[in-house]
Amino acid sequence: MNTKPLLYGITRSPIITDIDLTIDYPSRIAAMLLHDEIDMGLVPVAIIPEMKEYHLNTGYCIGTTGPVASVCIFSETPIGSVERVLLDYQSRTSVQLAKVLLREYWKVSPVLVDAPEDFRDHIGGRTAGVVIGDRALEQRKISPYVYDLGEAWTDLTGLPFVFAAWISNKRLDKEFITRFDAANQEGLDHIAEVVKENPYTLFDLNDYFTKRLDYRLDDAKLAGLERFLQYLREPVIVQA
Repeated sequence: MNTKPLLYGITRSPIITDIDLTIDYPSRIAAMLLHDEIDMGLVPVAIIPEMKEYHLNTGYCIGTTGPVASVCIFSETPIGSVERVLLDYQSRTSVQLAKVLLREYWKVSPVLVDAPEDFRDHIGGRTAGVVIGDRALEQRKISPYVYDLGEAWTDLTGLPFVFAAWISNKRLDKEFITRFDAANQEGLDHIAEVVKENPYTLFDLNDYFTKRLDYRLDDAKLAGLERFLQYLREPVIVQA
């Protein structure tokens, strides 16, 4: 759902005839970029350390300046009582962010488990889960404890967070990027139309697109991205 405003502009722009558009969940797109199957993708930024060459393209991203609503840890108990956390298979960045926040913000060390596709059924008791995207908006109606990772990151660092950005594994033509930028903006200029096209009863999409998400890759978000990458580069010390 969070990509709908950007896709609205891209699919209605003349640039759609110049690209072969693939839509899939974030970690799949990331794998395609890493394996050189695509030239650019709106991919989780956690893949950056794995790339031999990367370029941040356009002034747009999937970001937030506070509570994001759709990237959370859900549980039936307070976070300090959680013993296991199931990790969503759909996004590398959200999983890495959860690991950083569990360690640095909540200062807890539950067992972390890579989760299968049906993992939400196993959230219960002292087992929590990192859930992203549309399924997270659904899970907000189910779990009594909701820990918003965007909000926790801002509390920890004072910076916004970038979940995904338009990243390429090679330098792309500047004129193409300029036109692609314009297509992204076209979608953001028509949020009301995007909301109308995507009837959704579980969450106010106008609120989601305009207050929970912030699509502009500005200097503050670049600073937040660099801080996140620093955390990923820091060694994890395990005490016996």
